[in-house]
Amino acid sequence: MREAAFRYLRQTSRRSLPCVITCAVIVLLLTTPVLGQVDTVEQLTYPPLPDIHIPQPTRVVLDNGMVVFLLEDHELPTIHVSARIKTGSRLEPADKVGLAALTGTVMRSGGTTTRTGDQLDDYLESKAASIETGIGVTAGSASMTCLSEDFSEVFTVFVDVLRNPRFDPGKLAIAKNKVMAGIARQNDNPDGILSREFAKLVYGKASPYARVESYATINKISRQDLINWHAKYFVPNRIILGLAGDFQTKQALDLVKRTFGTWPHGETFDDPIVPYQASTTRKVFYVEKADMTQAQIVIGHLGLTRKHPDYHPVVIINQIVAGSFGARLFSNIRSKKGLAYDVGGGIGFGWDYPATASFSMSTKTDTTQAGIDALLEEARKIMETEPPTEEEVHKAKASLLNSFVFSVDSPGKILGKFLTYEYFGYPSDWLVRFRAGIENATVEQVRKAARTHIKPDQFVFLIIGPRQGTAPALARYEMVEELDISIPES
Repeated sequence: MREAAFRYLRQTSRRSLPCVITCAVIVLLLTTPVLGQVDTVEQLTYPPLPDIHIPQPTRVVLDNGMVVFLLEDHELPTIHVSARIKTGSRLEPADKVGLAALTGTVMRSGGTTTRTGDQLDDYLESKAASIETGIGVTAGSASMTCLSEDFSEVFTVFVDVLRNPRFDPGKLAIAKNKVMAGIARQNDNPDGILSREFAKLVYGKASPYARVESYATINKISRQDLINWHAKYFVPNRIILGLAGDFQTKQALDLVKRTFGTWPHGETFDDPIVPYQASTTRKVFYVEKADMTQAQIVIGHLGLTRKHPDYHPVVIINQIVAGSFGARLFSNIRSKKGLAYDVGGGIGFGWDYPATASFSMSTKTDTTQAGIDALLEEARKIMETEPPTEEEVHKAKASLLNSFVFSVDSPGKILGKFLTYEYFGYPSDWLVRFRAGIENATVEQVRKAARTHIKPDQFVFLIIGPRQGTAPALARYEMVEELDISIPES
């Protein structure tokens, strides 16, 4: 290549001086070593991460107990509003599982006392706006997005949805039919079976964290149940409201006070403690699904909450185990052993109750035994025989810290985090603490956390697949309990 450059220089040197200069630069680039050039990616060095400025929203508590966060952002002429409501499906009575989700759905689809659901749809479409509501396991949610020029008008409608839902009987019937259809199909997807049944094994079948809707529980839910649920939980002192976007804080807060401030303070009460089993016993469970061509495998036990002192070291463990395509599970089980395309795992965290800790994969039925052994081997390695190395910890920390900025790269994301911290009682500087906690975690702390929080003696094993292919793998266990996943008719 260098000889060709010199030849080109000689041919063009008589044409023009600019050509000569251009070719001279080419020669210099081809013959001068690049400063900082490395041979492998491991030799790359990076400057220290700069400080990240995280905007702090304004926090206000209204006289009726509602907490309000406001964060201005004038980049786009839009405004996003979100709310967290202190409720959740974990508070449902056992004979009416599905009540919370139906309430969250029909609050929006059923319209308000001043607009039907269809009228609300038409209105929002005309404004290029959206309003959504829902209730999950641990919280209720409501959101609104609109152009800043329509903010006052659309926000008034958003308030109406939260305060005065119609709970239209026709829309409730549609929502219930949709849930019924989902129940009928709940065994179609192996991943759905795996997560549903594994939750029952870890938390306990009777725990609200493991309960699922059935035809019987949905049939028992009436419109009055939705009205009562809304009246009990949708009160201002159980709502955290967040606004982010193109507004002036004073004017936006005045609007919030005019619309929500007249809502009377609701009854104050403590939610009941939600039960779940504290530990599991090592045992093997099986679900037969004859129409599968692969086996689904998960092993694990109860996980942790983010308030645990070992939170940051365990986050690093999860990165080492399955945080990238170069992580242990992908490298060893997928790439080297060729046992699975889909493999994952780690110690999960909940905000106010433990998530699950698990290692999972899908594999060919004739490699079910090898797959189970591979997952167990990786669990033992990380905690005992091959604990995290200094290099692994360094790379994991670098990856987590380098990606941290993407969790706070928009006002909406930042505001959402502050709402979550407020809702679950975390300190407002949790974001800053996260980065510092990752930076300060030592190799020994990571190794100790792995030894402490991965517990093979508490592993429950769940295998789903056709009996013919998985039988040899299951035959080596002294006792295997087969789970009944048939859907009761009533």
